[in-house]
Parts: sequence; C-alpha cells; structure tokens
Amino acid sequence: MSGSLRWVCAATLFLPLLSAQANNGSGQTTADQGKESSNKTLRTTEYGMVEGVADKDSKTLAWKGVPYAKAPVGALRWRAPVDPDNWNSVRAANKYGNACAQYGRIYGPGANNQYDQTIGTTLNQAVGSEDCLYLNIWRPATGKKDLPVIVFFHGGSNVSGYTADPLYNGANLAKTTNSIVVTVNFRLGILGFINLPQLKSGADADTASGNFAILDSIKSLQFIQRNIANFGGDPSSVTIMGESAGAINVYAMLTSPKLASAPVKLFHGAVPLSGGLSLASTLPQGTIPTMSPASLYESQGKALVANLLIADGKASDAASAEAYAASQTEEQIAQYLRSKQPSELFTVLLTKLALQGLSGSGPIPDGNVVAQNPIAAINNQQYVKVPVLAGNTRDEGKLFPSFLPLVSGVPGSARIVTDAQLFANHFSYRPNEPAQTTIEQWIAPAYLPANTPVTGFTARAEQFNRIFFLASRDNILNALKAKQPEVWYYRFDWDEQPAPWNDIYGAAHLFDLPFVFGNFGPSLVANIMNTTANQPGRIELSQAMMRSIGAFAKRGDPNNDALDAYWPTWPAGLIFDATKENKAISVQQIPPAMP
Repeated sequence: MSGSLRWVCAATLFLPLLSAQANNGSGQTTADQGKESSNKTLRTTEYGMVEGVADKDSKTLAWKGVPYAKAPVGALRWRAPVDPDNWNSVRAANKYGNACAQYGRIYGPGANNQYDQTIGTTLNQAVGSEDCLYLNIWRPATGKKDLPVIVFFHGGSNVSGYTADPLYNGANLAKTTNSIVVTVNFRLGILGFINLPQLKSGADADTASGNFAILDSIKSLQFIQRNIANFGGDPSSVTIMGESAGAINVYAMLTSPKLASAPVKLFHGAVPLSGGLSLASTLPQGTIPTMSPASLYESQGKALVANLLIADGKASDAASAEAYAASQTEEQIAQYLRSKQPSELFTVLLTKLALQGLSGSGPIPDGNVVAQNPIAAINNQQYVKVPVLAGNTRDEGKLFPSFLPLVSGVPGSARIVTDAQLFANHFSYRPNEPAQTTIEQWIAPAYLPANTPVTGFTARAEQFNRIFFLASRDNILNALKAKQPEVWYYRFDWDEQPAPWNDIYGAAHLFDLPFVFGNFGPSLVANIMNTTANQPGRIELSQAMMRSIGAFAKRGDPNNDALDAYWPTWPAGLIFDATKENKAISVQQIPPAMP
C-alpha cells in the first residue's frame, strides 16, 4: 500500500468523528465511537479496531496479538512483510499471537505457545506457526498521551523465542516508567534469514536481502510510527531495546543502510543488551565474531536445498543434488522450498546442516537492509545516530558451557545434564527449601572447583565471555563513542541465588531480564533465582533498572534519582548489583575485553 493510499485509509477511520451518520473503513459507526470513549481498551488502528484488556492489579491496559503484517505463508514465505488485511468488526486483542515457527528449545514455547511443562517434551521438535507477525502493547491505565515508547525484541539466538514468554510481560515496565511498552514477534531461523539465489529471482531489494527477521522488525516500527498515538504513545519518542539476538538485531537496525538513509527516524534511542554486531575482520585475533559473512549463509541455503533433495530421493549425494537443482528453474526451486513444512526444514537443519556448522541464523550483511560492515558504517557516520544504552551481565559465558572447549576447556560441554533434565529441574525447583542438587551433578569434574583460577568453571566462562561478548561490545561501543557522546553502559553483577546456582549461573546471560521487566513470576530462571531472602534487594535493584530505562526512553539519558549515583558515559559505566536486602549500585571504569 502506498503512503498516500495508507493515509487515505487511515483518514477514513476517523470520518465518524466528523459526521454522525458516516461509517469508517472498518465499519465503525457513531455507536462504535461512543463505545470507544467509554471503553478504555477499544482503540483504532489503520487496519481496524482492537479491544484489549484492563489489568486492575498492575493498573495497566494491554493489547495482545495485534497484527502488524500479513502472515508470511505460501507465496509470502521468504518475502518482505506486507500490510495485513483490514478487518471490519472489532478485533479481540486479549491473547498473544502465535510464536513464530521454530524448533523447540528451553528458551522457546511449548506446545501451547506459553511457558509450561510441554517445553520439556517438545525439544528439537517443530513448534509455533508461520502466522506469527503480531505485537503486544501495554500502557498505564491513565489518560495521559504522548508517552515515550519502548519496543522490545526478544533473544533466542535468532532461532527461538516468543513474546508470550512471561519474562517479557510489559505491564510492570510500562507502569514503572510511565511508558508504552511493545513486544514484537519476528520470523526466526532459516525462515527469518536465508541467502539463496533461487529465492531472489525477480525480487525487490528487501526480499533479495534475505533478512526477513530484520524486515519484520522494521515493519513493526513502521506500524508503531503510524498507530501508536492512538494508544497514547509518542511516535517521535521510540526506543528500541533487545537482548542477546534481539540486541544483535537492534544493532543491525542502528547501522542499516535502509534506515540510515530514511527521511524519518523510526526510533530515537537504542538499548542493546548482551549483544554485538562485528565481522571477524574488525575484531582482534583470537576472538569470535558476532556476525557471519554472507557467503556462510549462501552455503547454508545451498546445503538446505541439497539435503532436502536427498531426503526426497531426488538426489543421492551433494554432487547429484547440485546437478538436479541446476536442471530446475529458479522458480521451481523456490516453489519446492515453499512446499516444505517447517518441521521438514528443521529436521534437515538439525540432523544435517548442524553437522556442517550451518545451523545458525543472524543478520546477513547484504548492504541494503543490513550493513556490509556495521563498524565501518558507524565509522563513516552511515548509521541512525541516536543515544545508546548498552549492557552486559558479568557472567555471560556461564549460560554457554558447550562453548568452553573454545577457550582450552576439555572436550564436550562443561554442563553434564541434558536440556530436558535442566528444564525439568528448573520447572519444579523449590528455591526456599534446602538445596536439592549439587554443583557436581551439573558441572564436569575438569571444571571444579568452580572458582579455581584459570581452569575452573568461572574462569573458563569468563574467558569465553571476553572473546565473544566483550570483544564485540568494545568494538561497537568504541566506534559509537568516537562519533557521538551519548553512549552509556551497565554491567549486571547480581548473583544472590541460593547455592549451587550462584556458582552454576551467577550473573549469567539473560539473568538481568527479570530485573529489566520487573517480572519475577514463572519463567525458566525464576525457581533458581528468586527466594524470600533475596527479595528486598532484588526488587529494589529492579526498580532502579526500570527507572533508568524509563529515563533513557524519555530524555535520552539514563540518569535518575533511583540510582544514588551519577551515571557517566562509556567507557565508564554503572555496576548493577544488590545484597539480599538492598540495591548496591556503583560507578566503575569498565576494563577492556582484551587487555
């Protein structure tokens, strides 16, 4: 839909305000208008009206499962997102939209699009749906308008995750920060990122980029730009926030040529947490890049086609699969791929491509949607120049024990339980009772005692943290700071879990998210993190962190009275920590990853 046509359609939604007898484009009458004025959860979008829910406990309003794009199914699979169809009757917005199609992981949904016991039974199986391009909106239950907007993009290695994860409920963050909070679903894995010539034939530049997850994220921001005022938000005050893969995607949008050259900014601040976006060519030797070259994704795409053809008996090996593919037109291969169910794609991914190191996903440096070199884009001032508030957890590496052989650890994972065992333990663990496990039942003997210098689990995890998370952190924050003063940083040090979790996890990757959202209810980490004893300090620290994000979203500066300290810009930063009783926030000059 063109910009002018969209404006006309949007305008028709408001014609009943001008005439008592008129209907708008969504079939709304004057009676509907009266209902909207009396029902605080009935709102208008350019595609139709939505009715949300009021939460008396949190004193917030919420709209869940609002479509921002058409379902990318059939011919729309591996295409840039398009506008959803209009709807005529009021659409119920009281339920999360489907999680995007993915294979089951402990950080994804179970069979019911929620955090429940089925997560442990759907590991490595297809879950979610391709009909998934929905977002959720929360706001304080007040009449205030022009509130700052915080848009969150979830983590999950860009292969899993879902907005219905209870960690991401936006009610507490919206109320504490007096903001609009939006969470967004976007395509994942090889449905979200693919680089294959046969899918580019005759395609527009966006589709040819293969960066469908990033295009979905941009599409959601365009929807917010045009519609959030009807929910009380200020479209000129939008902050994008993401954690892990979500932070990678935030950096991809920050440095996107498509957005850097856009006449109107879709966002005005960025909060990337535990992520980076650097090619190997911009990093010190011995470090691990957070971005792969386009050639790797092309190898993945070709391997996907070859292994599907072999599985279907159309070829017997890689050479004959290549010959068969070459004998088909580009359109025939594209149709062949679009005929496959997500479960078929994931089976090939996990059983074949993973063995070749080709199962990962992330932004593809195409030069249109995603910069060919994000660091060079910043150095050349070809990026969206906005204030940046970045963060990491102190013990990022402890969540990734399978990678410790990369830093001279022993072969195999340092963690000796399976994902199914981990989920079962965490789902039913009783944190206020005596310890029900020991570190020896979780961590391989070669890494124990955990705090042994150099060879212990903590030291090895920190080595991995430095060569992966922190190397990319320094790379991109130093580049940004050279071009703008508004760069802030925090490190999350809280590790008040009951033993042995304080050593197994400590301040691990993603453990700051409950504090960022103020959500300490059911989640993968709740039962091993939250105790009655640590609640006072935990809540006080969470309040300070949320208020800092709120201040940043409102003013582009995170300083606020809840910190009891002045937050300097990078390369200094704040340490977010707490005792069991009180927050413990301090200022520190942040040491470089590679001394």
